[in-house]
Amino acid sequence: MDGYKQYKEKSIYSMSPLELLLMVYDEAVKNLMKAEYALNETDYEKFDDSLERTTRIVRYLTDILDMRQPISRDLKRIYHYLIYDISRVKAGRARQKDELGRIRHILSELRDGFDQASRKVHDTHIAVRPEVRG
Repeated sequence: MDGYKQYKEKSIYSMSPLELLLMVYDEAVKNLMKAEYALNETDYEKFDDSLERTTRIVRYLTDILDMRQPISRDLKRIYHYLIYDISRVKAGRARQKDELGRIRHILSELRDGFDQASRKVHDTHIAVRPEVRG
């Protein structure tokens, strides 16, 4: 294994669960952008591959849901809808081109929501030293 691959693997293993989740969302968005580009270039093989990668990522997001959390049911519905919509885009190609931006927007919003929620949790749980008087 070359040095870059070792570095990349070590950096992934040292990431927090939130960082990994955000990276997964980023990868899905990146693949959708690749699909849009490939469609514009009529590179249907790359288009199909990019959408298949995105579908696998969304399925992974579905698989890792903790169904004991109330929000997981809603997320599962959203993910299933996204998988359905991606399959429609894949089948319709140019006819469904506008849907790619909408799917990318939904995934970006979910990613940003997790990022913002994490920031709020960290902001409200800062340990404050008690003031000693007397």
